Order: sequence, then structure tokens, then C-alpha cells
Amino acid sequence: MVKPDVYRSLGLSDKEYQNIVKILKRKPTNTELAMFSVEWSEHCGYLRSRKWLKHLPKTGKYKTLIGEDSGGIIIDDLAIIFKMESHNHPSQVEPKQGAATGVGGIIRDIFTAGARPIALLDSLRFGPLAQAYNKYLFTGVVDGIQFYGNCVGVPTIGGEIYFDESYTGNCLVNAMCIGIAKKGKLVRARAFGKKNSIMYVGSSTGRDGIGGCSILASHEFKEGEEKRPTVQIGDPFTEKCLIEATLEAINTGYVVGIKDMGAAGLTCCTSEMASAGNSGMDIELQAVPRREENM
Repeated sequence: MVKPDVYRSLGLSDKEYQNIVKILKRKPTNTELAMFSVEWSEHCGYLRSRKWLKHLPKTGKYKTLIGEDSGGIIIDDLAIIFKMESHNHPSQVEPKQGAATGVGGIIRDIFTAGARPIALLDSLRFGPLAQAYNKYLFTGVVDGIQFYGNCVGVPTIGGEIYFDESYTGNCLVNAMCIGIAKKGKLVRARAFGKKNSIMYVGSSTGRDGIGGCSILASHEFKEGEEKRPTVQIGDPFTEKCLIEATLEAINTGYVVGIKDMGAAGLTCCTSEMASAGNSGMDIELQAVPRREENM
């Protein structure tokens, strides 16, 4: 048996560990534990909020796009794609990077669907600015949002902000991105077909952000200084290039499926794309570009 403190440190409960053993019919390896911990986190798996999300409307005046990393509607030959996501925990620990990477993530969910990002919005909540740490969070989050949007070239066109004591110690950072595409240019986050190549495209992999969606959310905010490495570091200039390169690649017609790595990295994009396409993947981790040797 794996010692409880090992899987608990990854944010997994005793019940979840037992479920993993039941699914695998054996003791999981440390790598498998880490993979389950990120995929079963609230950030990636919506385990606690999924029952409420099911109540949201699925039909309307226009044809809807549901079930991918972003939602959308079809109006004639035009697809309007949008994504909203919260980055509360990372922003509470490291406000600038937490907010910036929240913006970066939703932009990627737009252009990996085949749409061009055209606008950003945000909805923010903080405790009273009379308290020094609330003011620090407010300043950092606003800076992170404007920094990333300006550098990547997608304008922030609107937002809202409120201050209330209930948000002291737990700020709320919701970011939203809107994109447009021709209906026939949309791409699904699915992997299917035999012997297709798998391409890793983007920044090199570093130590920042590892386990951020599970480890970070499982700890108290008072441990924030220790948890700063679990907040990803944004790279808007690389993402600006990625927008153009990705849309150009999709336009060739050769891209079968595409997905943003997100908070769970390769674990997320490979397993979820394979599952959605009812297929499998072989990946060579040795080929992953790394920022440091011996990672």
C-alpha cells in the first residue's frame, strides 16, 4: 500500500485512493497517482460543480457547441466561441502570475478550437482595500490581466469589480475570452485514427505549475509562500506566436485534433483527447523540451 501521506499530499482523499486501486486492480505508481490527482481535481474534473453545470441550458435560438474546452453558438456560417474560467487559488497565492496565466489559458482554449481570439473580459471580487493584503491582491491581479492581454495582443473590452469582506482571504478572479471562426474551420479536442503524429507545440516544460491544479487547491492559503512554485509562469509572447501558427496549421486541413495542455499538462491533453476519440496514444516523454537538465 502507498502511505496515506503520499497521496494526501497530492490532494487525493482516502476514498479517491481506494477508487484508483479498484480501477487499476493494483497499487498505483507515483506517476499514476500524480496523473489521477490532477485529472480528479476540481479545476480539471469539476467533481463538485459538475452536478450544477448540468442544469445550465443546452439549447437556444442558435445552434450551440457543447462538450469541448470552450463553448459557442453558430450564427449562419459564423461560430462565436467563448470560455470563462476562474483562477481564484493561484491568484490568491501569486496575484500577477495567477491572473495572467488564467487569461493565457482561456485564450488557448479559443484558438485551439480554430477561432481567433478577439476580446477579453473579467469579473473580480476582493476584500476591502483598507486591508493591505487585499490591496496587494487587487493591484497584482489587475496588473496580471492587463500585462498578458496587452502582450498577447487581445484587448480587454470590459469587466466588473466588487469589494466585500467575504472575499478577504479568498479572492475571486474570473476571466473570459471570445473568439470568432468560420463554422467549417472548427477543430475538436479529439484524437483518432491510426499512426498519426503527436506534436508538442509551445514553451518548454519547467518546474513551475507542476500539480498546481491539485496541490495548490489542497493547501491553506497561509502556506502561500511555499506554494508559489505551483503557480505557472505566463509566456504571452510565445502564445502570441502560437495563435498565428495554430490557426495557420488548422487552415491546412491536416490537423485531426488539438487541445490546450492546461493546468494538468501532457496528462490532460493526451488522456482526454484519446478518451474523447476512443483511441490510445504512445508518447515519448524523453522528447519533451525542458528548461532544466535532469528534471
